[in-house]
Amino acid sequence: MPSVVIRPARPLDAAEILAMIVELAVFENEPPSRVKMTEADLRRDAFGERPIIEALIAEVDGRIEGFAIFLPSYSTWEGRAGVYIEDLYVRERARGLRLGRRLVAALAALAVERDWRRIDLRVLDWNPARGFYERLGFQHIHVWEPYRLTEDAIRALALEAKP
Repeated sequence: MPSVVIRPARPLDAAEILAMIVELAVFENEPPSRVKMTEADLRRDAFGERPIIEALIAEVDGRIEGFAIFLPSYSTWEGRAGVYIEDLYVRERARGLRLGRRLVAALAALAVERDWRRIDLRVLDWNPARGFYERLGFQHIHVWEPYRLTEDAIRALALEAKP
């Protein structure tokens, strides 16, 4: 039986996390060039002076095989913070070891400890992981549709805020 450890990410993990983010892009049928993040970005945003994301690492026999990157969210209806899972990824060679479940369970333990009331994520409509999330108890929210404002549109709209 392999030894599995779920732990908080450390700055030295940045290169391996970034490599898995590129693997995730490929899995999602995107060219690796779509990933703009650098190791420096990851170190700044996860381990810098003002971190805005956190990450959990899944190790199997000392090798990093998966990660979860998450960030705070907030529910005005709950009056409490929650958490949004930006990415959850397990390398293909380690699938079947329940690493995804262990990563989400560790995040759920953090949610209980920190009094977070929700864990949210988004899944591509074709991704077979949808069944995995449903087995964990996640519910597909059919009435909410995702919208996104990207860089050019953000800049254009920001011009309206200038005096």
